[in-house]
Amino acid sequence: MQKTEPLKITVRRADTIYQSSGRIQDGTFRGRWHFSFDMYEDPEQEHFGNLRVLNDDTLSPGAVWPLHPHTQNEVVTYVAEGEFRHEDERGKGGVLHKGGVQHTTVGRGMYHSEINNRKDVSMRFIQIWYYPERLNLTPSVEQTEVERKERTDRWLPLVTSNGTIEKTLPLRADGAVYSSYLRANHRIDHEVKDGHGLYVYVLEGGPARVGEQKLAALDAAEIVGKGNVPTIADGDAELLLLEVNLSKGWPRQ
Repeated sequence: MQKTEPLKITVRRADTIYQSSGRIQDGTFRGRWHFSFDMYEDPEQEHFGNLRVLNDDTLSPGAVWPLHPHTQNEVVTYVAEGEFRHEDERGKGGVLHKGGVQHTTVGRGMYHSEINNRKDVSMRFIQIWYYPERLNLTPSVEQTEVERKERTDRWLPLVTSNGTIEKTLPLRADGAVYSSYLRANHRIDHEVKDGHGLYVYVLEGGPARVGEQKLAALDAAEIVGKGNVPTIADGDAELLLLEVNLSKGWPRQ
């Protein structure tokens, strides 16, 4: 009889997550980088399964992260506050508001820019990178707006592996991104699939109880094992949940 691995929840407190800041075009940025990125290197936090990057960045009013290149990443961007505008060298882009989500296949290469579309308020966005299922994919950009009522008291799927869930954006990797606006004293559940893990991030509000662990705003949790993971909000909370494949790395081709 196969032994079932019990759920293990490892909490990452907000004050242990790397913080960065600096000047960019027309303003400044502040960032919370959950895994090694750019000049930040931490051998203990290189990735979580095929999740390579989770950056929580805030741009000052009117600030622009100038056009810059990327290759071979599957990128998901979630707008946590303000108005996010994306541009790339092909002219693809558009404006998203809080709760909106964008998927980008960088593939064989793309120049793109992240922009605070407002001159009067800050803009906060979560950028997530997965290892791609294959190298040198054709670049593409898709995005959609999401109203709060659509994600209230449920895990709403936003991006799923090759769009396997209806009305979701297609991630060309084995993973998925869900969002929730969870009201106080409400509960939502999510099952951990075989060979997979979950990464839960409290964007704001709370605290929220994930399994038997209590997470405050800006805390995160890595979850491995098998079984159902309940999440209960002690106070209204905005949450993200990421499914990851624990064994997938960079593809060979």
